[in-house]
Amino acid sequence: MASDDILQLLVVTGPTASGKTAKAVSLAKHLDGEIVSADSRQIYRNMDIGTGKDLDEYGDIPYHMIDICPAGYKYNLYEYLRDANKAITSVRDSGRLPILCGGTGLYIESILKGIELPEVPENRSLRDSLSGKSLDELTRMLSQMKTLHNTTDVDTCQRAIRAIEIAEYYNTHPDKALKTTPHPIKNALIIGIDIDRESRRDRISSRLDTRLKSGMVEEVDALLKSGISAEDLIYYGLEYKYLTLYLTGQLSYQEMYSGLETAIHQFAKRQMTWFRGMERRGFTIHWLPYDMPADEFNAAVKSMIEIFPYSSDTNGIS
Repeated sequence: MASDDILQLLVVTGPTASGKTAKAVSLAKHLDGEIVSADSRQIYRNMDIGTGKDLDEYGDIPYHMIDICPAGYKYNLYEYLRDANKAITSVRDSGRLPILCGGTGLYIESILKGIELPEVPENRSLRDSLSGKSLDELTRMLSQMKTLHNTTDVDTCQRAIRAIEIAEYYNTHPDKALKTTPHPIKNALIIGIDIDRESRRDRISSRLDTRLKSGMVEEVDALLKSGISAEDLIYYGLEYKYLTLYLTGQLSYQEMYSGLETAIHQFAKRQMTWFRGMERRGFTIHWLPYDMPADEFNAAVKSMIEIFPYSSDTNGIS
């Protein structure tokens, strides 16, 4: 069904606490769409409050790329592009509109650019170090590095070693994933949720208070008690970093709170820096106010879609 005149992907993005999810879900209801998450932490199971999944907002709208990996795992860009592109294609093939929603700029830009990852070279020293291990041992190692969606990677020792080799390469060389020949999505419309600095700060602080009262400390404590190491949780940053430091006695509650609040504000600024960088790199982001009523917001996006494509360069990439 692909056509130069048909919108293939709608993107809803913006900084943290701007209300992206609610806007994307509302659009999905009005446009017969499904949500594909572009959030680097919502992919992990049992990391709900800290990542702001807000799954109750989805209602009966299907969503993808949420709760697909166990907490403690380190999901990488290679895996995201592989899995998200499959989800986008599946939604599109079903006749519905894929709506990519999230604030992880690297994920969004890589999808829009159509990044294809390079062939992973042979790692002889790694292969030699694994050569004496049993299939069960190799399977356990691989399961700690990636989600085993099927058994084809571990049906033989040779395949398991190759799978470990690939996972290790992308974990240690994330920059290599970007040095490829891209195949940009030509039929994409990018909507940005525009929120002024003071409103953003107020919403971040209010949301932090709400999440702490809703059991975010208990969520991180449960993850630690489940056997996930403090080091692995700190790796995820922001809420999981500061709450882990608090729960392990390295920060007082007030130090945790003030440090986390500051870190989230800084994170939002970095997100906006990325989005402005995308615009400088040729992407057209149509910014709409965060407090725009839902019916007006939906109507504004519909009007953009109705005149799509509005130029020969439909995703704004120059």
